[in-house]
Amino acid sequence: MKFSELKLNDRVLEALDAMRFDECTPVQEQTIPVILDGKDLIAVAQTGTGKTAAFLLPVLNKLSEGGHPEDAINCIVMSPTRELAQQIDQQMEGFSYFMPVSSVAVYGGNDGVLFEQQKKGLSLGADVVIATPGRLIAHLSLGYVDLSKVSYFILDEADRMLDMGFYEDIMQIVKYLPKERQTIMFSATMPAKPHCTPAKIQQLVKTILNNPVEVKLAVSKPAEKIVQAAYVCYENQKLGIVRSLFAEEVPERVIIFASSKIKVKEVAKALKMMKLNVGEMHSDLEQAQREFIMHEFKSGRINILVATDIVSRGIDIDDIRLVINFDVPHDSEDYVHRIGRTARANNDGVAITFVNEKEQTNFKHIENFLEKDIYKIPVPSELGEAPAYKPRNTGTGNGNRSRNFRKGGGKRSGGDRSKSRK
Repeated sequence: MKFSELKLNDRVLEALDAMRFDECTPVQEQTIPVILDGKDLIAVAQTGTGKTAAFLLPVLNKLSEGGHPEDAINCIVMSPTRELAQQIDQQMEGFSYFMPVSSVAVYGGNDGVLFEQQKKGLSLGADVVIATPGRLIAHLSLGYVDLSKVSYFILDEADRMLDMGFYEDIMQIVKYLPKERQTIMFSATMPAKPHCTPAKIQQLVKTILNNPVEVKLAVSKPAEKIVQAAYVCYENQKLGIVRSLFAEEVPERVIIFASSKIKVKEVAKALKMMKLNVGEMHSDLEQAQREFIMHEFKSGRINILVATDIVSRGIDIDDIRLVINFDVPHDSEDYVHRIGRTARANNDGVAITFVNEKEQTNFKHIENFLEKDIYKIPVPSELGEAPAYKPRNTGTGNGNRSRNFRKGGGKRSGGDRSKSRK
């Protein structure tokens, strides 16, 4: 479907034409009419499917047609990370170029000037505020932010926000919002994780959404040009396998994903002891540290990045040569997100997963989803005998467990600018 076939006004279509957007992606085709119709929405779609445009375009369409209070915050877009907030803000700038709509991005950092810029945009009432939960609460607590006129409340990557522990922050922000509003929730996955339980998701959805329309797009298979392989091993053999992989040559860009920040720290420390050029990325780092590490990695001064899933989506690095899953991802969506960091921009890539005895059944779920057996590389003989691959019978499931919607419930499924174009 073409964007011109949707009920978007001429200003939005002009912006899309200038940006050479013609055809809708599936998520845009299914969700834009729902949002234009004023209904609450839960949409589950992967990163890279065009979901940012799916929520920005219809909201901009409504704002540009008038009828909203001037010099007031009319839309809040919540983002789990500064990086994603910046990306949304960049798209917002492009889409709103031909419209009298102002915006401000609000996220953490140690720059006092940045905080003052954010304060000014919030105080003056930018139409659209793109914010991370913690920084928005910091501004709210100082008393100069009025959210009483917000018409649109959008949570992007809601699953990641809950997984990062932002449930209470989201609920605190909701208290400042009017009950009469349109709430839109986008998510790449809705996994069952220790501090992101199905009950908590159901509770969030029941509290903040009103009879939402539910849209779920099937998870795409990984790109065919990604070479996928696995080592079936004992947990204490994993570092030895890494050592053997990098014995002769270290690829220029490697991301090693681990299941927790504790594991990331342990793996990074071990690799540094091997004299490898390593950086680590996890939620314990200050924002400035994360930005520095990412800059060093992109520039090639660090060639191995050990990370939690905080970088498995939403960060554009096109020349990753190798992705290693030090632990088996929780489910097929996480697997696709992780290995999708490689083989981008017409490059080839390799994805290797380490599978210990306890992870075998989970890995089999992923193989079932992929509808193929991933090649198992023999563990180097010097590391001793490895376990046989004998996962428990998993049937024909696709690896997406505990993700069914219930009607009326949840699916588990830049710098700062205040643009004065009012």
